[in-house]
Amino acid sequence: MKDFMEPFTNAEKKALLALARWSIGRELGTAVPKNFFADFSSFVQEHPVLQQKMGAFVTLRKSGDLRGCIGNMIGRAPLHETIMSMAISSAFHDPRFPPVKKEEFPEVSVEISVLSPLVNIDSTEELEPGEHGLYITRGFHSGVLLPQVATEQGWNREEFVRHTCLKAGLPPGAVDEPDTRLEIFTAQIFCEEDLKLQ
Repeated sequence: MKDFMEPFTNAEKKALLALARWSIGRELGTAVPKNFFADFSSFVQEHPVLQQKMGAFVTLRKSGDLRGCIGNMIGRAPLHETIMSMAISSAFHDPRFPPVKKEEFPEVSVEISVLSPLVNIDSTEELEPGEHGLYITRGFHSGVLLPQVATEQGWNREEFVRHTCLKAGLPPGAVDEPDTRLEIFTAQIFCEEDLKLQ
C-alpha cells in the first residue's frame, strides 16, 4: 500500500491544528484570534492540498488520556472543513465523554489524522499493525481503529483485529465470515506536542 500523497508541510500541519483549536475555542466562547479565519482562508488558497476531500479524525487528549475522538472515514468536504467539523464533534459530541469545558480546554491537546482512501483486503494478514488502520463492516455493524492505536497499546495484529471487532460490536471470528468487509488505510498523524504548539 503506497503513500497516498506527499506529506504535509509543517506549516500545513500547524495551520490545521490551529484551525481545530480555534474551532473549539470559538464554540466555548474563549478568546480567539480576531482575524484567524480570514488569514486561514488565505492560507488555504495558497495550499490546494487543504481543499482536497479526504477523510480525517480529530483526537483530543488530556494528561495523555483520550478526551474525545470523532472523524469521517471518507472525505465528503474539503479537508479544512472536515477538520473544523470533527474538532467540534470531538469536543462536544463524542458520546463516551462529557463535553469539553471552557476551564479545561487549555489542558486539552489536539491530534489530527488525515486518512488515505480505503483499500479492501481479503485477509487480515495484509494488515501491518502500526502502519495500517482497520475498518470493519458487517450489516449494520461497523468499527474502526486508527493506525496509531496499535502502537500506543502495544498490540500485535491479532489483538488489533480483535479490538476493532469489539468496537464494531462483532465477535473476533467475524473477520472470517464472507459478509464481513475488511478495509485498511494509512494516515498522516500530527499533534500539537510534536510541533510544539501546546
